[in-house]
Amino acid sequence: MTPPGVALDHLVVAARTLDEGAAWCEATLGVTPAAGGRHALMGTHNRVFSIASPAFPRAYFEIIAIDPQAPPPGRARWFDLDSPSMQAALARGPQLVHWVVRCADIVARSEQLQGAGIDPGEVIAAERHTPAGLLRWRIAVRADGTRLFGGAMPTLIEWGEAHPCDTLPDSGARLESLAVAGLPAAAAARVAVPNVAFEANGPPLCATLSTPRGRVTLKSTTL
Repeated sequence: MTPPGVALDHLVVAARTLDEGAAWCEATLGVTPAAGGRHALMGTHNRVFSIASPAFPRAYFEIIAIDPQAPPPGRARWFDLDSPSMQAALARGPQLVHWVVRCADIVARSEQLQGAGIDPGEVIAAERHTPAGLLRWRIAVRADGTRLFGGAMPTLIEWGEAHPCDTLPDSGARLESLAVAGLPAAAAARVAVPNVAFEANGPPLCATLSTPRGRVTLKSTTL
């Protein structure tokens, strides 16, 4: 049985450039994402905004892209950003690609997944400087940078003392629902997240948000 204490942390939209991602966000959701920061470990950078709702408190939305000013990280970037199929998809426009689950016991949960034959990757430390200060966290990342099951298998994260939502203002956007499809039963049982629907069929991720542009549904695709 999965111990309590997991929650949806954030949704990930990948973009070819951060400017393209911000423009897509403004056109699609009516939200101007705030400056996030740079991930020196991965050679990426991001912009973020709150999508917290009663069903998903302290949830936020991340737009991420390869940072053209960063040196090569010497390893595969997270979220498949280096893969030719992902880069081809992003050439067509920003894409919902992943979700991240917050927990307080990332090492134990990673070991549970490994025991079920699912390798979430090594738990590593990461950080980024933001306009509000330094954020630190631990995250499970595969050495090959791949998202499992087309992005349906979430990445695990354990935050330090601060969380992005501590300083993010109300964006006017709320996450209403998230459906995840294609996870094996063993994986779904170990990442059972309150208010997330696990389904047998459908796109890997289907998120519905209320936004300043009205209700918007975002679906991921299998690359």
